[in-house]
Amino acid sequence: MAQREIQKLKETILKEYPRLKKDDKFKFACHSGVSCFNECCGDVNIFLTPYDVLRLKNALGISSQEFLDKYTILPIDQNQRLPVVMLRMQENEKKTCYFVSEEGCTVYENRPWACRMYPLGLASPGELAANLNEGFYFILKESVCKGFNENKEWTVREWIKDQGIAEYDKFGEMYKEIYTHPYLEKAPELTPQKIDMFFLACYNLDKFRDFIFHSTFLQKFNLEDDLPDKIKTDDEELLKFSFRWIRFALFGEKTMNIKDDVRTVAEKKLEEKRRKAAK
Repeated sequence: MAQREIQKLKETILKEYPRLKKDDKFKFACHSGVSCFNECCGDVNIFLTPYDVLRLKNALGISSQEFLDKYTILPIDQNQRLPVVMLRMQENEKKTCYFVSEEGCTVYENRPWACRMYPLGLASPGELAANLNEGFYFILKESVCKGFNENKEWTVREWIKDQGIAEYDKFGEMYKEIYTHPYLEKAPELTPQKIDMFFLACYNLDKFRDFIFHSTFLQKFNLEDDLPDKIKTDDEELLKFSFRWIRFALFGEKTMNIKDDVRTVAEKKLEEKRRKAAK
């Protein structure tokens, strides 16, 4: 989806979509008895969060690199400051999702946030419009979907709990703080090295772990005593750490503690550069 199409959709949501709160109600159900079952699982743009990739690659028992290579695409948009990842559709007539079968979703317990949320959408301050003071939910009602004809009633709150969205939202909020960071609005274009680092830390967790444990990383930074053991075996702990690392490496925040000897060497090199520049 091009940036102009995304912007047009945002404007439509702000102007035309009814705004729902957590205790507002709607009717919807999706099951194999609905005539359109599986029809929504094709030719669709599913943006994946880092937590989506984590859950899916672990569910499939493959590395993050293999998952990214086989099941994702990276749309190119000149207005996009940071790379985004989309779920790849199959190259058939219906462009169906790789993970859908006649019985339904084969990765249902680990399906992406966007699939869990449907038919709800979430508008957050800072994402749709700079002057949006309060977030809201809305219904994505598509003509092909017959689930809206079902008599099952939910509140927004009940749907979020039923679909297991809370854990996804926890990591989603951490990620949102990265890609809506004020630095990205004010700073010049990010270098290719910084973009690569962002992508590595967010999406290619297995390689990011290799970077930490098979480079000089641990010789340069003081980490909490139990942290290396945690991030060595726990992908969720590693993802939390990756967001912390991005804040340091991309935005210059003091989220990492550089070892004193490394800092001293760096300061001496910087001072030498200043002296040479002054001559």
